[in-house]
Amino acid sequence: MKKNEFVTQDLLSKIYQQGDAAPRKLPPERQLADEYGVSRFTVRQALEKLASIGVVRIVQGSGCWINEQARNNPLVYNSITEKRFDQMRYRMISLHKKRPNREEQQIFGLTDDDFIWQFCRLRYVDDSPVQIEVSRMPSAAFADLNQQVIERSLQQYVLEKGYHISHMLTTYRAVNVTREQAELLGCKKGSPAMLINNRGILAGGQVYAVSDIIDINYTCTYVIPHNRDNLAFRQQPG
Repeated sequence: MKKNEFVTQDLLSKIYQQGDAAPRKLPPERQLADEYGVSRFTVRQALEKLASIGVVRIVQGSGCWINEQARNNPLVYNSITEKRFDQMRYRMISLHKKRPNREEQQIFGLTDDDFIWQFCRLRYVDDSPVQIEVSRMPSAAFADLNQQVIERSLQQYVLEKGYHISHMLTTYRAVNVTREQAELLGCKKGSPAMLINNRGILAGGQVYAVSDIIDINYTCTYVIPHNRDNLAFRQQPG
């Protein structure tokens, strides 16, 4: 692990310590550099990462303040959400309209007579292809979906349509890249990857998008509260 990544991880663990006595502000850069035995530049990199994911605010002349609301967020950051939008771009591979299958009807609350959009896009981070995303969206709610929309932020598009996004439901599974995926991502067939399934949910419970994402460069850091009930359940005999 790189030094700045270690400092980031360790500061996160300290920030998320519970209790009324938890600090609202991080120590100065010079003090942190001395404590971790690293340069101020390394500390600054760690603080900038924390700021980019919304955990802290860096106020010029005042210091680094902890975002209290971030302490309640179980997903701290991953390798995509910590990137600025100007570091990412999309290229649409395909877009078509189709009838939903039974599973898609259940997810979106549709019938045999409805249609959904299905599209595939390639996501570049720092000009390198790292993700293949196949997404589906109900066409009635997003009739004007097009290439221009697909090659920018979908969440921003949904918000601009006047919808209110409630939350995302995300699952992860380790997979290997297929031959077709390898050609798009510029890697070897069989390379390890993460299959990420995202379900975007609007206020009120309606699903607005389902995405299956193959990611070859994925890391994720979580802060998860200890769940005593879950531990007790797992300790029960079969």
